[in-house]
Amino acid sequence: MATQLLLGGSIHTPANPDATAMAVTDDTVVWVGYDDIGRRLHPEAEVVDLDGRFVGPGFVDSHVHLTATGLAQSGLDLSGAHHRGDLLALLTAYAAGVPEDDVIWAHGWDESAWVAVDAEQHLPPTVAEIDAAVGTRPAYLIRADEHSALASSALRTHVDGLGRLTGFSASGPLTQDAHHGVRGAARVLVSTDRRKAARRRALQGIAALGVVAVHENGGPNIGGLQDFQEVLASDVGVEITGLWGEPVSDVEHARNLFAATGAFGLAGDLFVDGALGSRTAWLHEPYADAPAVRGVAYLDADDVYAHLRALTALRRQGGFHVIGDAAMTAVTEALERLALEVGTPTLAACAHRLEHAEMVTAGQRAVLARCGIIASMQPTFDARWGGAGGLYEKRLGQTRAAAMNDFAALAKAGVALAFSSDSPVTPVSPWATVGAAVGHHRSQSAVSARAAYGACTRGGWRAAGRNDGLAGVLVPGAPASYAVFDVDELVVAGSDDKVQRWSTDPRSRVPALPDVSPGATTPVCVRTVHRGAVLFDSGALSAAGVA
Repeated sequence: MATQLLLGGSIHTPANPDATAMAVTDDTVVWVGYDDIGRRLHPEAEVVDLDGRFVGPGFVDSHVHLTATGLAQSGLDLSGAHHRGDLLALLTAYAAGVPEDDVIWAHGWDESAWVAVDAEQHLPPTVAEIDAAVGTRPAYLIRADEHSALASSALRTHVDGLGRLTGFSASGPLTQDAHHGVRGAARVLVSTDRRKAARRRALQGIAALGVVAVHENGGPNIGGLQDFQEVLASDVGVEITGLWGEPVSDVEHARNLFAATGAFGLAGDLFVDGALGSRTAWLHEPYADAPAVRGVAYLDADDVYAHLRALTALRRQGGFHVIGDAAMTAVTEALERLALEVGTPTLAACAHRLEHAEMVTAGQRAVLARCGIIASMQPTFDARWGGAGGLYEKRLGQTRAAAMNDFAALAKAGVALAFSSDSPVTPVSPWATVGAAVGHHRSQSAVSARAAYGACTRGGWRAAGRNDGLAGVLVPGAPASYAVFDVDELVVAGSDDKVQRWSTDPRSRVPALPDVSPGATTPVCVRTVHRGAVLFDSGALSAAGVA
């Protein structure tokens, strides 16, 4: 067995907040402590000089779409468009370099953030304007939240009966089934080689950020079964947990889906509703900026109950995409009904999960906690769309928007948190995720850096059914899954003054973390290791012989 001894750094471990060294034998952490002791205990080990760097457990992103992430990286980024004309100018310039028979994959436009003097310039472009920009090329322009899209005429012709599908618009954005139809058509037009290259590019980029595992959220209306299975077969080294978003009505149906998909859970982006940006999140009261609209209900409380009942009977993970308050009501009503039948310990043992969970009342938080539900949330959503004048306030009004994404309230209620990106909705950026959770626009909704970091590491493993006390921490006996970072400063900080005073007291024995406050330099990953295998190495670390 080969042992490697990492010396001269800062090891983030609950075993010793002042640890400077860590020994790894093959794929397991065998010791953490101080340099001099490490040299004595492991005299034959290969020594790696950390030169003051920070070593922490590898990140887990609990909600990604890998192929879509890779396609977004190589496609047209419309997130920088400032108005309708700007989007069309970007699209026209990009299309000029695309072959006539190739599909244009564009992403990220968000009209809620557009700035223009002319009110018409705040509206998305029409199909005629898109056609003028792209010619006869099929073009798929997905909105930032990925729940609606613009499509050229050439792409629309690939969907039989498009005009009869719910969410159809003859000239504007498509939602619901119409959007799912054009997304499926665009996906078919992307070659197998292009999809494969997109996934590899996404995974390699993710590994270079210190991420060792992701949860792929697939489904029939997302990437399709072929893409999902191709994702699960990826060999870059980042561990992939597959979640398949399709509802079941009974145990036999669930068994058949597990066999057909190879999924870990029938969960993830199993839509109860849509998204606020596309006005498809299901609300009790109308949208503040669209008084006739309350969103879309893809599943009701009975559908949710049937799905969870079947998964609970199999002791397998189930879960849903849920954003609006009416959607959360449907889910919690189903949970309460099922809990009366099987008991909350049985539910908790399945590690059922909810994606997003942005609008949750105090009573609903209690239900989620009692049933052992894991909330897979995206702090960067608040950083991007929360706060005064943001998308949430525009869609919901100030009162409803103020209570969104209350990480602190969920954590205090006992709901386990796992933080993620929902890439490509927001980029995979683990330290930005930690910073967004700590820097929530409402300070009372923020969590400490320690809690946020935990939700980005061991929280992700818990959401994948790993709650053994070893996954996601660096202690003897744990998997050697870690990342090494260049950092400017290590600090111990809390989300409010009370936590701050306790955390910085030396008696608290809280391990320090990189500074994630606004303006701080983002840590740079120099090596990522998962179960002893190197996934990424910048070449910055040097071996220093033997101990």
